[in-house]
Amino acid sequence: MIADYDESMDLRKLRYFDAVVRQGGFTRAAEHLHVAQPAISAQIRQLEAELGVQLLQRTTRRVELTHAGELVLAHARSILGQVGELRDSLAGLASVLRGTVRIGATEVLGTLDLPAAMAAFHARWPGVGLSLRSGLVTTLLAQLRDRELDFVVAPIHGDLPRRYVALPLVEERIVLIARIGHPLEGARKVTLAAVRNEAFVCLPQGSGLRAILSAAAAREGFRPAVEFEAPSPARIRDFVAAGLGVGLLARSAALAPGAPVGVHELKHPPPHPPIGLVAPRKPALAAPAQACWDHLSGFAAGMSKR
Repeated sequence: MIADYDESMDLRKLRYFDAVVRQGGFTRAAEHLHVAQPAISAQIRQLEAELGVQLLQRTTRRVELTHAGELVLAHARSILGQVGELRDSLAGLASVLRGTVRIGATEVLGTLDLPAAMAAFHARWPGVGLSLRSGLVTTLLAQLRDRELDFVVAPIHGDLPRRYVALPLVEERIVLIARIGHPLEGARKVTLAAVRNEAFVCLPQGSGLRAILSAAAAREGFRPAVEFEAPSPARIRDFVAAGLGVGLLARSAALAPGAPVGVHELKHPPPHPPIGLVAPRKPALAAPAQACWDHLSGFAAGMSKR
């Protein structure tokens, strides 16, 4: 039976619990929240003690939710989403926001419907203008560093410099894409090694996707021949659709409108970093940008409950 409510429970425990589930483990959650792993473990143990139930089954590789954990997670995400909405409402009582929020976004956004989120924000804050730039993560982070952007919506890689803070929002996964009519067509799941002798299309060296491809191929015992470099995920699809090679791509980018390609699930898919928000640690976001950050966080939490 769940123990009596303990007033020491706070939002930080719920956020840590949500992050551990989203990231699939304590180590990755600690990396993306920029918090020491023992601190996260301690908070989860305290949360379990306060509720009187075990929330997670811990194994050597990952963590899994117990039945009680599934129930608590649903309520935790609801609470966190409501807190974000409350902050937006309180900001509205405090002042009428004015200004422009400069957002950078990659093409890869998982299940996050950024246009819908921005439209909902503008309906709530009509006095705030929105400026959106697109690009690769490295380019957007450079613009964020130079204060050309307020924050970025992008995959949160594990090597994110500590001068940034990050908030994971939604998950993403890697698939293999090939031309229509490729010999793999019709296969339910494939291995990356099945195309080891083919040309690959990928983003340039230094990109997160290139690192994912190299690491995944190494695990399957080969070095990929990247014969064609594309400047964006959309152009990767164009190259692959034209028959120039195969490639790895985030599932959302592979299924987005564009050149038709075959999308193949991998038997051993490499991990893709979660999609989330990135901002400088200092200075703090201006009021319009903070309101937009909180809105996107609440919007993503609301989507996860549908």
